[in-house]
Parts: sequence; structure tokens; C-alpha cells
Amino acid sequence: MIDPNVLLGRWRTVWRLTTAADGDAVILDLIARYAEPHRAYHNLDHIGDCLTHLDAARHLLARPNEVELAIWFHDAIYDPQRHDNEEQSALLVAAQLSAARVAAEVTARVAELIRLTAHTRDDLAGDAAVLCDIDLAILGAAPQRFERYDAAIRHEYEWVPEVIYRRERARVLAGFLERPRIYQTPFFFDRWEKQARANITVALQKYHS
Repeated sequence: MIDPNVLLGRWRTVWRLTTAADGDAVILDLIARYAEPHRAYHNLDHIGDCLTHLDAARHLLARPNEVELAIWFHDAIYDPQRHDNEEQSALLVAAQLSAARVAAEVTARVAELIRLTAHTRDDLAGDAAVLCDIDLAILGAAPQRFERYDAAIRHEYEWVPEVIYRRERARVLAGFLERPRIYQTPFFFDRWEKQARANITVALQKYHS
């Protein structure tokens, strides 16, 4: 679990590099959102992990501060019973950045980055590809860590009957496996692709049993 004080310090740094407006109310709102009781994976620990991966890949980014803001907001709206969480999170960041008088072009870029974390495209490049690879880092984690993640996702969907959940979870995971590559940047492909495919293969065997 990441130290909340470390996260707060990071937030204040990136916010001050973006706008002169006070950002403490914004981060308090985000912390409350990520602490919602239905979240078992999409919480502040996930944000902390993403920020750690961002640090490793910062040299690849054209606009690292914008990517960091996208990380902070990309799961701000998370309701497993909805299908528009990324869009709603993008609208939230647009509202917050506009209220803080951030330039319209910056706001638009951050919002679009968040929309792309729906992971419906496998043809991304640049900052968008790095962000989406970071968001999928868990797929290439060590097997035990992947298993904890998979169990946490089940907890978030505990309202779904087991038969339906197994079918739909297998469909989502198989979709990644069917792509030519899960990770779109060479940097992350070299680090995580092989393990991600192994993890997903094991999970699919479980869901199909």
C-alpha cells in the first residue's frame, strides 16, 4: 500500500506545474472517490502503481505532466454496473481543469487520454500508448500478484452471478490475448508481454473449467 503522504506530495507537484489554482479540494475529492467501498482494485493503490510505472517510462513521454494527470483521474468515476466510466472520468477532469483555468488544449488532451483507457484500440502511439500500457501493467505482474488482481476484480463484480461472470471475464481476457500484442510500446512489451500472456492463459483455463 502506497503512503498517502507520498501521493499527496506528488499530486501537489503535478497540479502546481499545471495551474496556479489551489488543488487540495480536487485531491480530497479524488481520494474519496478512490476509497469507495465497492473498489477492490480500482483504488489509490492502483493509482500509486501507475505512478511508479510512469516514473520508469517518463523518458518516453512528450507531455509527462498531462499523462500524470490522466493517471490521477482515469478511474475517478468507477461503477462496475456502467459502461461509460472512462467517458465520465474524462468529463470530470475536463470540468476540474477548466475550473482551474487550465488551457483548453491541455484539458482536451488529458480528457482524451482518459477516454483511451477504455482499451478499445491497439493502434496507439506516443503518450497514449504509454498510458494504456501502464494501465495494463497488472496483466504482466508476477503470477501471485495477478491472481490477487483477478480476485479483486471478481469482488468488484460480486453482484454478477458466477456463471455469467466467468463467461464475461473470460471474454475480456481472451480479447487481450487475441491481440497481436498486449503492450503497444517496445519498452513495456519487452518487460511484460510474455508474463501477461502466461497469466491470461492460466486464468482462461480457470474460467473455462
